[in-house]
This record gives sequence, structure tokens and C-alpha cells, in this order.
Amino acid sequence: MVDVAVISGSASDAAIAERVFPVLAEHGITYEHQVISAHREPDRLDEYVKSSSCRIFIAIAGLSAALPGVIASKTKKPVIGVPVSGTLLGLDALLSTVQMPKGVPVACVGIDNGENAAHLAVRILSVK
Repeated sequence: MVDVAVISGSASDAAIAERVFPVLAEHGITYEHQVISAHREPDRLDEYVKSSSCRIFIAIAGLSAALPGVIASKTKKPVIGVPVSGTLLGLDALLSTVQMPKGVPVACVGIDNGENAAHLAVRILSVK
């Protein structure tokens, strides 16, 4: 069992994911990383989310950034979205991440700010 599942929507998001890992490790938080696209691999994503024993998901995605919302629609566990910069400077991903419908909450950190996603996960896990 890991504390945090970090899911990147694309291998091109690796640089942002790499910012998450040191913060989690520094705090003794266990994690695993998967690259799963919400658009290209919806069945794999569904299976992973439903079978994961993690306590928190960190979802890293750019462009339409559907990944955090799709994950949140499949679990009651906290989901932290990290929008990734792209052709619209990441504003498209930011808006997609924060504009979730009622009942599908996603916490959102700043564009490309994997470190803050990890810090938020640490704080959530510290609440007893």
C-alpha cells in the first residue's frame, strides 16, 4: 500500500512528476507513479483508480486536463490536480482542473507546481 498515487496523463509530463517525488520522500510518504491517459486509456485508468489502495491521488495533466476530474469521478479519496503549461500557457489546463461540477471536487495547485501538490498531500495525510 502506498500513501500517494501520482498519475501523469502523458510521458511528456515527467518533468512535473519529478518535482513531486522529492517532497514526498522527504516526509517519508510512500508513493508510486503511473502514466495513464484519461482519453487514450480510460479502461486502464478506471481499473487502476478502483484497485489502488492509496490514500490520495495526484493527477498531472495538460491541455484539456481531464485526468483529475475523471479520477475524482471514480473515487471518494482526495484528488489534487496539477495543471501543466502548454500552448495556452497552461490556462486551459488550469481552468479544466478547477471547474469541476458539484460533487466531484478536485484540489488544484498552480500551473506546473508539482511541489505544492506534494506539500498539500503531506498536509492532508497529517490530518487525523
